Amino acid sequence: MTTARKKLSLGNVTDRADEREVGGDRTRAWTVSPARAEQLKQRARDMRRNPTEAQQALWERLKDKQCGFTFNREVVMGSAIVDFACKTRWLVVETGSEGEVDDTIAALSDRKLRDVGVRVLRFSDRQVMEDLDGVVAQIKAELQKPFERPRIEALR
Repeated sequence: MTTARKKLSLGNVTDRADEREVGGDRTRAWTVSPARAEQLKQRARDMRRNPTEAQQALWERLKDKQCGFTFNREVVMGSAIVDFACKTRWLVVETGSEGEVDDTIAALSDRKLRDVGVRVLRFSDRQVMEDLDGVVAQIKAELQKPFERPRIEALR
């Protein structure tokens, strides 16, 4: 007797019908309506077309597996759009400005991602522009760290 093997994914869990009936607080943030999912997809596309200066500089160092792993830009994950995602290593890299409102939103987003097992690195735009080599070194170091992939039950 064989059992169906579930695939772990950092993509939009609403794409999988068996995960629409989500229970528990951990994945509530991942459940979005089809209309909201389409809005997020369009917004991510616009963000890819119009990156900030810091995002463009960092992307030049992350694209084409320059860090040894594939990164994608402006990825929709549940109800959030993350700047850079390395799906195979469950790692997200975020850039942004500093400010009280931005920090509150970032903390909420980071908590939602961490609750489902995603590791988050966050850098300010100023950090990226002033010390790009240091930022890339931190990303490479995090990519090499061992991590525990979440169990499927944690994503239900």
